[in-house]
Amino acid sequence: MKSARREQLLAALDKHFGSRASVTAEAHGEVCAEVGADDLIDVCTTLRDHDDFLFDMLIDVAGVDYLGFGVDEWRGDSATATGFGRAVNRPSAPERAPGRRFAVVYQLLSLEHNCRLRLRVWCADDDYPRVPSVIDIWASTNWFEREAFDLFGILFDGHPDLRRLLTDYGFIGHPFRKDFPLIGNVEVIFDPVKGRVVYQPVSISPRTLVPRVIRHDNRYDDGLTGELPDA
Repeated sequence: MKSARREQLLAALDKHFGSRASVTAEAHGEVCAEVGADDLIDVCTTLRDHDDFLFDMLIDVAGVDYLGFGVDEWRGDSATATGFGRAVNRPSAPERAPGRRFAVVYQLLSLEHNCRLRLRVWCADDDYPRVPSVIDIWASTNWFEREAFDLFGILFDGHPDLRRLLTDYGFIGHPFRKDFPLIGNVEVIFDPVKGRVVYQPVSISPRTLVPRVIRHDNRYDDGLTGELPDA
């Protein structure tokens, strides 16, 4: 987005919403703003209909899980030959305020003004995340919200058909949550006795793999010259 158009968008956001839509970032020519869940429907309706915005296209809706956000487990500059401890003794996550784990992010496009806006709304309840559905504002949000519900467990109040979209029937849990086990909870096998496919607890044993290879040659050991011995 060109600077003049970005400044116009910032001015319009301040004019129409004030503190209800706070700008949190401006990067790569795009504007990112946050809005409260209680104001989401009113703000989105204005963003779609008012001549200052005309965000008539919803490009994407995505859920985000900020659990452990900011924790870096694999710092390459401090890697050692005893790097197994990096995986076992994991750093503790920073303190996070309640209502700051799950968020929903909307990517908006105005064809009339040729500009974009990234809108984020936080889910107030970490244990039962929910926000209003914007399906009555942008019909394209239908499957986007179903995807966020399926993968993150975020509920969208007012959605007419909120059910899983990508996971299997009877799937337990939400696989994009940061605390969902990487090996899953169940596995599917063919039972020759029953003559059909059945679910059973996953049989994979979790283990930690440290991506470090120790080689002893002249690239890593100063005591080795790499010269071939005399025949």
